[in-house]
Amino acid sequence: MGISRDKWHKRRATGGRMAQLRKKRKFELGRPPAHTKLGAKRIHTIRTMGGNKKYRALRQDHGNFSWGSEAISRKTRVIDVVYNASNNEAVRTKTLVKSCIVQIDSTPFRQWYEAHYATPLGRKKGVKLSEEDEAALNKVRSKKTQKKYDERKKTAKVEPALDDQFAAGRVFAKISSRPGQCGRVDGYILEGRELEFYSRKMKSKKSK
Repeated sequence: MGISRDKWHKRRATGGRMAQLRKKRKFELGRPPAHTKLGAKRIHTIRTMGGNKKYRALRQDHGNFSWGSEAISRKTRVIDVVYNASNNEAVRTKTLVKSCIVQIDSTPFRQWYEAHYATPLGRKKGVKLSEEDEAALNKVRSKKTQKKYDERKKTAKVEPALDDQFAAGRVFAKISSRPGQCGRVDGYILEGRELEFYSRKMKSKKSK
């Protein structure tokens, strides 16, 4: 039969049937869903109306994620799919769709934070830093440069829930792009009330 996006095969709001005045048209076509999976990158190009292109991601495991409160973005690895509001099956099959919650590797963000603020992030208390990390954080700087870092440190606060995730090496993020349409898995790190909301949702799903 083929997937169709037409209106005339549906019933009217009153319940009456619409008369079929024509056959299906090319501009009414629909396509099967992408079901983008977590895995090594594989993207298909699709020719669409007007000679334009869509990029159908069949598998993808890297994306550009932004850290809103710090106003930076970094390319990082997607580790796992942990929550999907519309379909539990999509979590089990690790399907990437817009607005699903994933776990991403926090290393690029931690490296940027420590270089920018010269302050350790997500380090467990009582655990000694390696010599390299210690040298990078406490290296000798000029007075002017040190003053700049001291000013930055005044605003270098990360909420406890996010700090715990950095300690584990993976943070929760939400996908904001459409992998089946643009071929990219981009999104943003969850923070504040949104992080609280999804943490509650994930706990309630686990307890069921």
